[in-house]
Amino acid sequence: MGSISARLPDDEQAELEEVADLLSSDRSTTIRRALREGLRELRVERAVERYQSGDVSVNEAARIAGVSLGEWLEIARERNLTTQLIPSDLDRDAETALDI
Repeated sequence: MGSISARLPDDEQAELEEVADLLSSDRSTTIRRALREGLRELRVERAVERYQSGDVSVNEAARIAGVSLGEWLEIARERNLTTQLIPSDLDRDAETALDI
């Protein structure tokens, strides 16, 4: 396992300690969890932005978000995303789904 270090402002360090206590966890475990969940959310946010702008298809948005197609469709439903599909996107996504 690799190692990284980061400097935190006092208020963020205090918040880290508080969250670690709430989770009954140590700081390292809390940092790893926060990083994992934060990275996932950043990927989803970027996928949402690109999908809403019409830059990517459903399948590509799922890939960017790092989730399955089914998980992406659930995310899209939860966030009330409007579809930006054109017929060629549907054909490409159907072909990809058949390959899966």
